Order: sequence, then structure tokens, then C-alpha cells
Amino acid sequence: MSAEELNLLPKEAISLAGLKNKRISLIGYGNQGKAHAKNLRDSGLNIIIGTRNPQCAQCDGFQAVSIAEASDADLIIIALPDDVQGNVFTKLIEPNLRDGATLGFIHGFSILYKTIEPKEGIGVVMVAPKGPGVTVRDRFKAGTGVPALLAVHQENKSTTARDIAIAWATGIGSARTGILESTFQHETETDLFGEQAIIVGGLTTLIKASFETLVSAGYPPSLAYIECCHEVKQVADIIFEKGIAEMMADISNTAEIGAYEAMDILDDSQLRSKLQTLLSNVQNGTFAKRLVTQQIKSKRKELANHEIERIGEKIRSLMLQDDE
Repeated sequence: MSAEELNLLPKEAISLAGLKNKRISLIGYGNQGKAHAKNLRDSGLNIIIGTRNPQCAQCDGFQAVSIAEASDADLIIIALPDDVQGNVFTKLIEPNLRDGATLGFIHGFSILYKTIEPKEGIGVVMVAPKGPGVTVRDRFKAGTGVPALLAVHQENKSTTARDIAIAWATGIGSARTGILESTFQHETETDLFGEQAIIVGGLTTLIKASFETLVSAGYPPSLAYIECCHEVKQVADIIFEKGIAEMMADISNTAEIGAYEAMDILDDSQLRSKLQTLLSNVQNGTFAKRLVTQQIKSKRKELANHEIERIGEKIRSLMLQDDE
């Protein structure tokens, strides 16, 4: 596949046929899993849920069974957190796989970093929507969909894994906007890097550091929060809808010139080096190894106790009154 572009699956290739009369199961029932299950059901496909806690799936009208029982299917969609997939696969899924089954992944982590290594003859495919589960579901109900990356890592015995993946992507609504062919490696590495460098890690770091800079300089914390955090969504929405250049055209000249000044100051060799470190840690597996040992609870507590959260709660209650 060319590194320059993604191939858009042609309309004539889009079909639900690959899952016709197939037994489909989904392991896990979190935000992304719920969306896939509900959309597939609304597309006319039968699906069972494999979970240790069946109440939520049952309340949504699904047949909920044990993970072991759900693993006996033609397509098994693994919608569990990355850090637990390997153990669950080894203990509960792999021993119960039927001959020639296909494993479906929403993210390529477990295959790329080999926490799951399916045997030959087992199909391995990925359908990765480029949006959170709630958006996947809401867009589907609105008659559209979230674009998805599709990849086939390994074919099954009957060489139907690709058709199954296409049907899966079609069933969740992604064909309505675009199914893009990719690889497990490209999806995983770009997704992890994007989360760390900008979408979550980089954005949060800039917000906190900017807030702390203003507060340390003697400005009111509430005003610092409004300027450094609350207004982020307004700019992000414009970028989402129109792109960066149009966003710049929509803001004041003062803000635009200030942005160019900041780019020159912030975007230096040190920043590029740090971004490269993040990417290298993703590419060489360093981050994957840390994932299973990361003390996430202590990090969450540390963030929750930061002053920006206390101030933010007050500002949000004030600013959102007009929306009610």
C-alpha cells in the first residue's frame, strides 16, 4: 500500500453478504462495543454478546453469554481494553474458536505487539472507526456514519475474512461515509501517536501548562481557565468543520498574528525531538510494554486533584447555563 494515500473502498465492493447466515459475537460491551453491536443488529444481523457482566447487554435486548461460549462463532469481534485482550484470548477465546473462524479487532494493538498471535487458518481483520462509540451510534441513527479503517492481517481457511470485514464495516454504517483500506501497523502507530502527541496528551499538557503560567503570574484562576481551556472547543469545532486555514480566517487578525508568533516560538527542534521520541516509543514497542504496568489510577487521582479541575467545575456550571 502506498504511504502517500489511503485507498477508499469502491461502492461496488460494499456489501453485507460476507456475514449472511454467519454467527457473530462481540466480546466486551463498552462504549465502542455497544455501538458496533447495536448498529449491526439494526442492519439486520444477529449478534450475541460475550461478557462477564451480562446485565447491560441484556437490558439492551441482546443475548448475553459467557466469553467462552461466545468464542464459538464465525466472526468474533474483540472489543476489550488493549491491556487485557491477550490474557482473555489465551484463556477463554482461543480454546473455543471454531475451525476457520475470523477474529475482528477495533484497534490493531494486540496484533501489532503480538499479545495475541492467532494460529494459521484463523482470519484476522480490523474495522477501526475514526470516532468514539457514541458518535458511531449517533451518526448511524442519523442515517450517516463514521469513516473506518479496514485491514486484513491474515485470511481464514475459506479466504472469506476480507468479505467478512467489509460486511462488518458496512453493518456499522461506515460505508455510508467511507471505508479506507489500511494495515494493522499504520492504524495502531498513527492512532497511538495522535492520542499522545495532540488529541489527549499534547492538548492536556498545553492546557495545564498555560493555565499554570497565568495563575503563577497572578491572574485569576477562573479567567485563566476560560482562556486556556474553556475556549478550546470553539476553535476545535471550526478546525473540524473547515480546516486550519479557514479557522485562521475566521478569527481576529490579532489572534491570527499571535498564533503565528506562538508557532515560531513553540515549534522548535526540542519539540520535534520530543514528538519523535513519542513516535519511536510507539514504533519500537516501548509504550506497549509500559501499558500493562502503568499505574493509571494514581495518574487519574493526580489530575483530578489539580486546581484546574476545581476551577473548571465552577466555570462549566456558569458557562453552560445558557445552553439549558
